[in-house]
Amino acid sequence: MGLLTIVVITSIMRGEFEEGKMIEIRKSDERGHADHGWLDSRFTFSFADYFDPEHVQFRTLRVLNDDRVAGGAGFPTHPHRDMEIVTYVLEGALEHRDSMGNGSVIAPGDVQYMSAGTGVTHSEFNPSKDPLHLLQIWMLPEKRGLKPAYDQKNFSVVEKKARLRLVASPDGADGSVKIRQDNALYATILDKDDTVKHELRPGRHAYIQVAKGQVKLNGTPLQEGDGAAISEEKSVELTGVDNAEVLLFDLA
Repeated sequence: MGLLTIVVITSIMRGEFEEGKMIEIRKSDERGHADHGWLDSRFTFSFADYFDPEHVQFRTLRVLNDDRVAGGAGFPTHPHRDMEIVTYVLEGALEHRDSMGNGSVIAPGDVQYMSAGTGVTHSEFNPSKDPLHLLQIWMLPEKRGLKPAYDQKNFSVVEKKARLRLVASPDGADGSVKIRQDNALYATILDKDDTVKHELRPGRHAYIQVAKGQVKLNGTPLQEGDGAAISEEKSVELTGVDNAEVLLFDLA
């Protein structure tokens, strides 16, 4: 019996699928976990010492880490290459410095983008005494060997309230951060009963990550930290249940 068959059967048993449709739920407590004291991380996909052959990546979405960093702590200078890296801060602040000469502090509402390309080094620290909570996102690039690049933009709560705000895209549409992959990233903030809907073109896939609160995804309840890989669906509908902030990836 193949992996796809197992996933389909398991999901039907959970009531997550309808005939001809596929939504695979990744519960928060099913993710990988590493607690280093100063850093507490949850891994949606295989990362560092955590390896799960059934959750290596989804399409070109390779890393989705839910990181909590203690005050004054952080990641010393380290290298990356051939990866599209997006950082989404939920609480606190993240101080960034890199070998391209960029230095900035990333706060809630900011979307930071770094295309590692042929190689870049950077450091990331929590400059305050308050905890830092962020989502670290890596996507495979459209091709290897690109020149490193950097961008950072802020998207207000108003822009994301009860709507899907495009924050990253391959063409920089609607003021979004321009990335080097045929993926689109949306962010939304939903109060109770707020509803947003996203249509998926034929052949496209989606990944949902609940950053905060609770929502319903096409009628299925999701809690903070839950994710969902979506294929063969015509649309994705999110309805707020309790103070929710959600990321939606539209993937090739």
